[in-house]
Amino acid sequence: MQNIQLRKAESQDLISLQKIGKLTFAETFSSDNSEENLRLYLETAFSTEKVQGELSDENAEFYFAEFENEIIGYLKVNYGDSQTEIKSEKALEIERIYVLREFHGKQIGQMLYEKAIELAKDIHAEFVWLGVWEQNPRAIRFYEKNGFRAFDKHIFRLGNDEQIDIMMKLMLKN
Repeated sequence: MQNIQLRKAESQDLISLQKIGKLTFAETFSSDNSEENLRLYLETAFSTEKVQGELSDENAEFYFAEFENEIIGYLKVNYGDSQTEIKSEKALEIERIYVLREFHGKQIGQMLYEKAIELAKDIHAEFVWLGVWEQNPRAIRFYEKNGFRAFDKHIFRLGNDEQIDIMMKLMLKN
C-alpha cells in the first residue's frame, strides 16, 4: 500500500491515541469477550491519566501509521523498566501493534513491526519479546512468520476475565 507514513506520537496526540487504541482493540477482541469486560478494560487501559503517563514515559514510545492524514494503526514499544514483564536493558518489548480492520492484509502491521525491530537494533537489544493472546491465531502466525518463538505464558486481565498470553521472543543478530 502506498503513501503510508509512520510518525512518533507526542503528548499532543493523547486523544488520537485513545481513539485508535480503543477502536482497534474493540475491533480485534469484541467478538470473543463480554461487553462488560471489554468496557472495563477500555476504560482503564485508555484512560486519560494512563495514556498521558505512557506518552510521557521516556522508556515507552508510540508510532502511528497514517494514510491520507488518518491514523489507521499504531505501535507501542517499551524499554528497560517500562517493559511489562522482562525488565532487561538488553530487550525491547512490543506491547501493541494494532491496525484498523479495513487495513488488514495491506502490510501495515508489517511496517509497524519493522519499525519496532529498527528501534530494537538502534538500542543494540539482544532480543525482542511480546505477549499475544492464545486465542488470536492470526497474530500468532504473524509473529511466527517473522521469526518469533514461544517461550512462556502469562496472565492478561481483561476486565474480570483472566486470559492466557503466549510470550514470544525473537533473538536479534547485532
